[in-house]
Amino acid sequence: MAGSPHAFRFFRAGGVDQVDLSDPEALRKLDALDLKLWVALACPTHGLEIDARTLDLIDTDHDGRIRPPEILAAVAWARDVFPVEDLFHGDDTLPLASVSSTTEAGRAVRESARRVLADLGRPDADAIRLEDVSNADRIFAQTAFNGDGVVTIDSAPDETVRQAIADAITVMGPVMDRSGKPGIDRAKADAFFDQAATYSGWLTLGDVDEVRTLGAATLAAFDALGAVRGKIDDYFMRTKIASFDPTITIGPARAEDVQTLALAQLATDDERVARWPLAHIRRSATLSLRESLNPAWVARMQAFAELVVEPILGRGRGEISDDDWAVILLRLGPFATWMGTRPDLPIAALGPDRVRALAGGPLREAVTETIAKDAGLEAEYRQIESVEKAIRLRRDLLRVLRNFVSFADFYGKRDAVFQAGTLYIDGRSCDLCLPVHDVTRHAALAVHANAYLLYCECVRLKDAEKRTIVAAVTAGGVDNLLVGRNGVFFDRKGDNWDATVARIVENPTSVREAFWSPYKRFLRLVQEQIAKRASSAAETSNKTLEEGAKSVTRPEDKPEPPPAPKRFDVGTVAALGVAVGGIAAFFSSMLATFLGLGMWMPLGIAALVMAISGPSMLIAWLKLSQRNIGPLLDASGWAVNAFARINAPFGHVLTKLAELPPGAKRILDDPFATKRTPWIRIVLLLIVLLVGSAWALGKLDAYLPDHVKARAVL
Repeated sequence: MAGSPHAFRFFRAGGVDQVDLSDPEALRKLDALDLKLWVALACPTHGLEIDARTLDLIDTDHDGRIRPPEILAAVAWARDVFPVEDLFHGDDTLPLASVSSTTEAGRAVRESARRVLADLGRPDADAIRLEDVSNADRIFAQTAFNGDGVVTIDSAPDETVRQAIADAITVMGPVMDRSGKPGIDRAKADAFFDQAATYSGWLTLGDVDEVRTLGAATLAAFDALGAVRGKIDDYFMRTKIASFDPTITIGPARAEDVQTLALAQLATDDERVARWPLAHIRRSATLSLRESLNPAWVARMQAFAELVVEPILGRGRGEISDDDWAVILLRLGPFATWMGTRPDLPIAALGPDRVRALAGGPLREAVTETIAKDAGLEAEYRQIESVEKAIRLRRDLLRVLRNFVSFADFYGKRDAVFQAGTLYIDGRSCDLCLPVHDVTRHAALAVHANAYLLYCECVRLKDAEKRTIVAAVTAGGVDNLLVGRNGVFFDRKGDNWDATVARIVENPTSVREAFWSPYKRFLRLVQEQIAKRASSAAETSNKTLEEGAKSVTRPEDKPEPPPAPKRFDVGTVAALGVAVGGIAAFFSSMLATFLGLGMWMPLGIAALVMAISGPSMLIAWLKLSQRNIGPLLDASGWAVNAFARINAPFGHVLTKLAELPPGAKRILDDPFATKRTPWIRIVLLLIVLLVGSAWALGKLDAYLPDHVKARAVL
C-alpha cells in the first residue's frame, strides 16, 4: 500500500465489485488498491490472446507467471517514462515528445530511441515504431559486437583468433548469437581451452624416448600391434592347450561350420572366416608370419611383421615364438601404458599440432578479451530493450490491467485475453472457450465452475496442427450435445478448426431445461427399454430363422420336437390377479383423490408436476446461482481472486442461439411438415370423460341442482 488515499470508482459485474480503470488517476494510485479487490492474482504469460512478448517483459523474474508486484512495477515504470493518459490511446509507436525528460527511466528511453533511429538512418524522426526495436537482432546484425556475450567468427580481431573461435565452435558446439550466427560464449571458451591444456599435457608426457621406444614409428607400430594382438594371444593359448594334452583337438573350425560355409561365396574380409583361429594349431609354440595364415588376417599380419617384428627382432624373421611375442609386448609396453591414459576429449580431433598451438600461445587471452568486449555492450542492448518495453506497455498495459485487476473486458463483451475463440455447434455459438493442455487435470477442477462444458479436440487439416479447448455452454438445450459430435472452432486469428466433442461435464444451463429434464429422462429410459426389448426380439427371431434354414438345408436331420406346453400354475395366476388388483386399486385411489379435490383439482395437478420437476429445478437454480468462471481459469493456470458469476443474462451473451436476422421473412408452407394429429379432440374427450366420471361418482353434486345430481339421476 503506497501513495495518498484515492477515491476509486467500482462497477458491479458478475456479482463482484470491480475497480473502474477508465480514470487515469486510478492507474496512478493503483498501488493503493487493496489486493483483496483485485479480480486475479496470477496468470500465465503464454496461451493468452495478447502479445506474449509484452507479458514476458512484465514477467521480470522470468518464471512464466505474472503476479501483482510485477503488474505494479510495470505501471510504475510506464508512469516514469510517459504520461499515464497515453495508455488509453496507445498504438505501435512512441512519440519522443511524450517521453519524460525528468526521470532517469525516461531519459534512458529517449537516448536509446535516438540512437536506434540514427542507426536506422532516421535521426530526425519524431517517433519510433515497434518494428524498429522489436527485433534487436536486426539492429545488431551488421555489427561485430551486440552485448550478448557471444562472439562469432566475424567478431575476431585477426585471423588467429578467428581460427580459434572456429575450432571452438567445431569442438564444443555453437551458441547462437543475437545476430543469428553461431558463436561461443565465455563458458564454451573456457571449456575449450581447458581441454586443450589437458590434452597438450598428455601429449607432452609421451614425447620422451622411454615411451616412444621406436621413435617416430612407435605410433604406427602400436596400431599394427593392436590390430592383431588379440588374435596372436588366442593362437599361442591354443598351442599351449595342444601341448598340454595332445588328445584335445582345437582345429580351425568345427565340421558343421565348414559345412555351413561350403556353398557360401566367401571373401577375405568375411567375418565368419575371421572368427577362425589365426593359423593351424601346432604343438610347437611358433607362429608363421606369412605362411598358412587365416586368409582374413594375412594383410594385418603383413603390416605387423613390417612395422613391429622387423624393427624389434630384426629383418628376415619368418616366424615368432612365444618368447618373441613377450619381447614385443615388453618393448611397446610403455607406449601402451601411456596410450591407456589418453584423455577422451573431443578436441583430439584437431590433431596434436593444433592442440599444442591452442594450449601454448596467447589465444586464450585473446578470445576471452573478445568475449568480454562483446559482453560490455549488454547495457546498451538493455537500453534498446527498454524502448521496446515502453512501446509495448503503451499499447498493451491497459488491456492487461482490464483482464487482471478487473475483468472489464470479459464483462464488457470485448473478448477477454483468456477467450481463445468461438465454437459453433448444434445451432449455437459458444464464446467462452479456453485452451486446454491436460483434459483430465483441467476437468477435475473446472467441474466446480457448475457450467456445462464441452472438451473438444480441434484439428486443422491443412497443416495437421492440433489443439484442445473447453467451451462453456451457458444457454439453450443440451439434448443433442453428445461425445463425438462435430463443430467448427474459429480462433481469435480467424483460422477455423474441425472440432470434435471428446468429453462432457454436465451441469444445468437453465431452470426451464431442468423443469423438463425428469420427463426427458423418463422418456429416454422408456426408449432404451423398448430398444432393448426390440433387440432381444430381433435376436430371437434371427435365431429361429437360422435354425429353420439349417433344418431345410439338412433334411436328413430330424427336427427337434416342440417343447411341451407348460401347465398353468394356479399360484402364479393368483399372484398376477393380486398384482393387477393392487395396481387398479392404486390408480382408483389416485383418481378418487384428484376428483375429491373438486375445484382445487388444478392445484393438485400443479402440485404433482412440481413434485416431479421441483427437485430438478431447485438443484438447477442452486448450481446456476453458483456458476462462475473462477475454476475454469484456475484450471488453466490463473489465480482468480473473486467469485465472478456467470448469471443467466450474461450466459445468453456468452452462448448465442440461432435466430433469424431482423427483417427476415419465414415461409410457413413446409411440404415435409409432420401431419397434424387430433390432439385437441383427444384432450376434449379426456376432459369430458373426466367430468363425466366426477359426476357419476357424485363429486359434483354439491355444485349442481337437485334434479341433475347423480344421486337423483342414477
